Amino acid sequence: MYNILLFLSRNIFFYKKIELPDNFETRIYLMFLHFSIFMIIYKKKGKKFSQESYDNLFHSIENNLRELGFGDVSVNKKMKEFNKILYDILLKLNIKKENNDEILFNKKLLKKYFVAFKVEKDNKLDKFSDYFLNFYNFCFAQPLDSMIEKSKDFIN
Repeated sequence: MYNILLFLSRNIFFYKKIELPDNFETRIYLMFLHFSIFMIIYKKKGKKFSQESYDNLFHSIENNLRELGFGDVSVNKKMKEFNKILYDILLKLNIKKENNDEILFNKKLLKKYFVAFKVEKDNKLDKFSDYFLNFYNFCFAQPLDSMIEKSKDFIN
């Protein structure tokens, strides 16, 4: 799961067309957006998302922080922060009603986590939202048992 999310967060689209900064924070937020979409799809299809997948994602992030040289106190603080951010994204990302298969992305939330969208001079936020809408539709069309693996095939 972590490797797939990392692969998705490295999509050149985000750094060339949207011009997001290529740093650890941006990649984590992009991973959380993709992960949240997976979780939303599972819920809409009436399945429970694996706690093990969630745990493995955060364990991998924790390992990466340690590899980057963060100490125990810093890692614990960052992990709490990341957990709050994921839940913020997960709970506020879709602003449509749950009983509907459609999704509408909360642009205010996207601006909160991606500084590049705070000043909207062009349509980058719209392109960004369109990417995630297309990603959602692509993943929603996949069977749940292979959705996460097949998400690597998504082309925007």
